[in-house]
Amino acid sequence: MSACSDASVHMLVVIRPNCYSFTRTSYIRMKGTGAPQDRGCLVGIIFFILGLGTLLPWNFFMTASLYFQGRLNTTEWSNGTVVIQKEYYFNNWMTLLSQLPLLLFTLLNSFLYPRISESIRIAGSLVFILLLFVLTAVLVKVPMEMDLFFSVTMATIWFINSFGAVLQGSLFGLVGQLPQKYSAVFMSGQGLAGTFAAIAMLLAIGSDADSESAALGYFITPCVGTLVTLFSYLLLPRLDFAQYHLNKSTKYEEGTTDELLKESSTAEGGKQNGHANGSAGGSPVKTEEDPDADKTKCAILTLEQDNKGEAKASIIEVFRKIWKMAFCVTFVFTVTLSVFPAVTVDVRTSFPGNWERYFISVCCFLTFNINDWLGRTVTTLIRWPRKESNLFPALVVSRVLFIPLLMLCNVQSRSYLPVYFSHDAAFTIIMCLFSVSSGYFVCLSMSYAPQLVEPKDAETAGALMTFFLALGLSIGAALSFPLRALV
Repeated sequence: MSACSDASVHMLVVIRPNCYSFTRTSYIRMKGTGAPQDRGCLVGIIFFILGLGTLLPWNFFMTASLYFQGRLNTTEWSNGTVVIQKEYYFNNWMTLLSQLPLLLFTLLNSFLYPRISESIRIAGSLVFILLLFVLTAVLVKVPMEMDLFFSVTMATIWFINSFGAVLQGSLFGLVGQLPQKYSAVFMSGQGLAGTFAAIAMLLAIGSDADSESAALGYFITPCVGTLVTLFSYLLLPRLDFAQYHLNKSTKYEEGTTDELLKESSTAEGGKQNGHANGSAGGSPVKTEEDPDADKTKCAILTLEQDNKGEAKASIIEVFRKIWKMAFCVTFVFTVTLSVFPAVTVDVRTSFPGNWERYFISVCCFLTFNINDWLGRTVTTLIRWPRKESNLFPALVVSRVLFIPLLMLCNVQSRSYLPVYFSHDAAFTIIMCLFSVSSGYFVCLSMSYAPQLVEPKDAETAGALMTFFLALGLSIGAALSFPLRALV
């Protein structure tokens, strides 16, 4: 969790020995100050850019698989046949080393985040991501032996996605302090990151430049994107709307302390004056009590007692309530990552020629990302099946049919399975259904889970779902190795 998302922590400020304790939450409710407006939707635009920036590492490396496979080409002609000297399984390793950091840092959240400030985590991660993208762009022009190039690329993928995992977790904690619609804007940015990468690849392929210059231009794009993301984050604290929501805990904490200390000093001063007058005049001076102040104090005490009474459920208790949704999000991503992109990126068009250059970028990456985003967006209009229905997990499990369907497309090279869907249209239709269902069921699972628990346990449910999401990604990436070998 983010170090700043501590709204549930109640810091008590003691006024005097026999008196009252104020919670920051209750005091904020008392103040009742109006929030400033998000002028020009600048905060929304910034969080959209931040969402886009979190998934640039994964999407730009995944979409550039043709470039990496070209650098790692080990095929030779021998007696009129193509012989592969060494198979690097780049897409499999890229998928696995991209998703394992997310699982690792999800487990380390509770240890890492309280010890490193939010600004260092976010800005520092963006700086390192930028440097690693610059390194990748520079390597385009550097000739290297294939084994060394593969090792350097895998190390880059691991570290850039590690920083991406820290960035994503930190930004989820940050956006959680704003109204709920900003979380939707943030996730929309994430959903369009893949489309952005696919369009960048299409522009690079469509340019008249040679393959090396096109690849250089392609990898410069995320450098610029990451730089814009960093400047957007640095601009955020300067906006009144963002200041109000992101800094109000500190601001109100200081305001509460100042006002209560003033009240404390006034009361103590009154007591001291009373004792002095009593010793001089023989009788204490009576002070008037404000009945409204007593009512306010009683109301605050009631709020304090209510907050104390609402103890959060244990992780096991929360899991028992959301286990179906946890299973669903794990299974959806297991199916998705087991064949995308490790298997789908090796599908070949049935229309060789100029179209062959664009086929994978359009029919695999662009098709998947647009339809995945549509699937997530549809959930704002349609939510079927209901969260209580057993049909929901049954439909999620039925997605396993996409695995053999995609393996039976025109994947090359292949050793065991026949090709049943050789036409480009068949592959594109399967990809559309595959990606729409992935986005739809993931979004439903993630949104249903907090609704199955008490409001006080929604944060725990969200953390558990994030863990199972990362688990599904990692399992799917691991399964991609045997599934690709089976083809």
